[in-house]
Amino acid sequence: MFWVPLLLLAWAIAGVAGLRLCRAAVREAAAAGDGAGGRRGLTLYEAAFLSGGPARVADLTLVAMARQRRLLLAHTGWATVVDPRGRDDMERTVIGAIGPEGQSPIAPVRKAAATAEAVRALAERLVGAGLAVREGDGRTVAQALRRMRLAVPAVAGLAAVALLMPVPSPMPRPLVALWFALPLAFTLGCLAIARFELSPASPWASPAGQRLLASARRAAAGDTDDDRAYLTSVAVRGVHAVGEPQVRAAFAHREPRVEW
Repeated sequence: MFWVPLLLLAWAIAGVAGLRLCRAAVREAAAAGDGAGGRRGLTLYEAAFLSGGPARVADLTLVAMARQRRLLLAHTGWATVVDPRGRDDMERTVIGAIGPEGQSPIAPVRKAAATAEAVRALAERLVGAGLAVREGDGRTVAQALRRMRLAVPAVAGLAAVALLMPVPSPMPRPLVALWFALPLAFTLGCLAIARFELSPASPWASPAGQRLLASARRAAAGDTDDDRAYLTSVAVRGVHAVGEPQVRAAFAHREPRVEW
């Protein structure tokens, strides 16, 4: 009966992952309407944060300033300030990150802007409004789903160990496999239900935030010749939504994602 401890471990892994997923779903569902009832829509910065986090806000600011010819983005990955007067806190943050010489590689500018106080303040407002979740607290649906996905190969691996170990057992191996199929079916079932019932479109947005993002995505499907639709597309889809080859090449020089 050497396989019994392995079966208990498999159930423990599957059970803990399932419990975390249920708790995360209940927690986010309870917070879904908090502070969001009176909102009519999202600003571009809010849509960018809920879609892609702090780095997306920095990207949006750079693209918006470049589209307005107040910033030049070279295909070599450098940004050059044309108009040093920022129109809001994010633009002033980007200009400050570029430095007094008015020229800098995009990657460090992007990193500095994504970790700036302006983005932190935006994040806190969205969290307080119930539209965003705190990254890294281990309690979001997206994080719980990642743990559940890891539980599947873990359970399958324990089953393989139990079946392949050359240790005699009074129980036939097909029955042992059937016992391990139960926790594996549980984890796969949880993933299937979560795919249709939860479907977290963004690890940054709460369910309420995701509903508002759906409206922003519909707006992004409009005429990209319109500045608002164009920038909304960048906010919700990222820089790969940019049509200009030079601007897309400029963002090819990137650093890893930053946390806030």
